[in-house]
Amino acid sequence: MNKILLIEDDESFGYILTEYLFLYDLDITWAKSGEEGLELAEKHHFDLGIFDIMLPGQNGFEIAETMKRKHPEMPFIFLSAKSLKIDKLKGYKLGADDYITKPVDEELLLAKIKVLLLRNKKQQIRKDIFHIGDYTFSHDKQELKYKDETPIQLTQREAELLKMFCLNERRLLPRKKALQDIWGSTDEFSRKSMDVFISHLRKHLSKDERIRIKNVHGKGFVFSISPS
Repeated sequence: MNKILLIEDDESFGYILTEYLFLYDLDITWAKSGEEGLELAEKHHFDLGIFDIMLPGQNGFEIAETMKRKHPEMPFIFLSAKSLKIDKLKGYKLGADDYITKPVDEELLLAKIKVLLLRNKKQQIRKDIFHIGDYTFSHDKQELKYKDETPIQLTQREAELLKMFCLNERRLLPRKKALQDIWGSTDEFSRKSMDVFISHLRKHLSKDERIRIKNVHGKGFVFSISPS
């Protein structure tokens, strides 16, 4: 499930938007100030940011500037009642992927969010870098890193299997396909070997309780990340 950081101080609008986006399988973390949003971004990975501009304390422009410096890979959208051309130009200059004026058309916002998430996912796949809950996985380097801890060095097969899970998140990954693509065989020895590697991955990913590798008896596995 894609994780989105919403920074919005309007209680009513923030609640309605959070509930609306959740209906479309988006995991929303709602911060009511810029400072709270920055703290959350330091602790968790987010696939997209949605920032109001008129906030208590640091305004949305200042927040975006800090976010872009610390988390350059995260796309973000401005939502604001400020509709002047000069404000929109400032927003885009700070690196915003879109600037939407209030009142917000939720359907249009949802469509833009989906486009940005898809684009960002394709970029990550090209870079072979995946964000798995609180983990960052580099397939190219065969490294799995939890938050700011020292990365774990994966074996080649562990890395290949984890990449396959990432690319098939929340979908059934047939056991035979994984065996054929990674082991080149579906014999008994390969099946037992794969079970060992699945066990290794579960252990490596155990620090984030939201991550699951579910065994579907007789069929394969489903890799998923539950909402916070």
